Amino acid sequence: MAVTFSRKPAYAAATPAKSGGGDARAKLMTALANPYISASGAACLFLASLATLVLITSDPHAGSPVIRLPLTQIGATKNAPDGWREALTAEGAEEAALTPGRMDLSRNPFAPKAAAETGELPPAETQNLPPIQQGPGLAQAPIAGLTAPGPGGGPLPIIGADGRTAAEAYARPFTPNGRPKVSVVIGGLGLNAQTTRAAIETLPGEITLSFAPYAENLQGWIDLARAHGHEVLLETPMEPADYPANDPGPYTLIAANRPDDTVRKLEWLMSRATGYFGLSNYLGAKFVENDQAMSTFNAVLKSRGLAFIDDGLASRRAGPVPRASADRVIDDELSASAIDAQLRALEGGAAGRGQSLGSGFAYPVTINQVRIWAAGLQARGLQLAPASALAHR
Repeated sequence: MAVTFSRKPAYAAATPAKSGGGDARAKLMTALANPYISASGAACLFLASLATLVLITSDPHAGSPVIRLPLTQIGATKNAPDGWREALTAEGAEEAALTPGRMDLSRNPFAPKAAAETGELPPAETQNLPPIQQGPGLAQAPIAGLTAPGPGGGPLPIIGADGRTAAEAYARPFTPNGRPKVSVVIGGLGLNAQTTRAAIETLPGEITLSFAPYAENLQGWIDLARAHGHEVLLETPMEPADYPANDPGPYTLIAANRPDDTVRKLEWLMSRATGYFGLSNYLGAKFVENDQAMSTFNAVLKSRGLAFIDDGLASRRAGPVPRASADRVIDDELSASAIDAQLRALEGGAAGRGQSLGSGFAYPVTINQVRIWAAGLQARGLQLAPASALAHR
């Protein structure tokens, strides 16, 4: 950081030494006795110290911003030596004006982030959208008789004594009206508080929400989602094709692992929270292609009474549990127009087959476009349904 004062310093000229005069020490002491020279030296020392401090603390890549300080403000410091101002300014010269407010600190030092970064979405009223119909909140988890202590004391889903399962008890109730059904799952929730809250509070209750198992306060997020009418999935990190370069975390299900290791990881993941009706995949291109790995996975889900909803990777996999696969990922291309096109394609699929399921991630633009799209579904002759309503064995 460069420090620029309001005028160039005008140093007093030293008197030239006469030829043949005394020893060097005497001359030096005589020069130092001059008040202007000593003041100049003190000022130079002050500036050198300041420059050193700036070099140590400043960002070498940030350029050289200039700060102008009024001399009267600098002179207020107790450390400034007597006579320093006279050494830097010409006698009787006026100090140049300082731009008002130059030294005032900003009350808002950071510019507002774009909506795509913060997760803040424009209010529905600015888009002429009808109010969100989320419906009544769902029953608070855990429901009696559907959990047992898991690893570390967390709740593991179990099948109730009466045969009731989590897939049934925690799914959002749904009554078909004869129209084609279309569903959307929004995943990756719980890791970003703003986008998670936006999804929970601004999307219709029929939109299914899928939460990352590593999220902080996971149970709190699931409780909030259910209170707003959303059924919930818990994401299962699975081995992708490019593992370990792409590593979904320490509890990733690995295709080549022993079955007991897969069970151990699944139990840890499932005991992170309760209130979800099934599991969803996070990545997993390699895992879902392995017969033994998927056999173990399905056996665990069946014994725990859970459904499995995937993003399309496991569409060729049948299973003994209620399940559904997404027909398309709606935000592979991250733009409003591309997402809108995928949502229209979902409508076409529902019209042709009677139902269609889309999968998306908790990007602000995805949440926003799904909200706008869902508001007009009824007028277009379709019924928005939770993902559980599309699941079958």
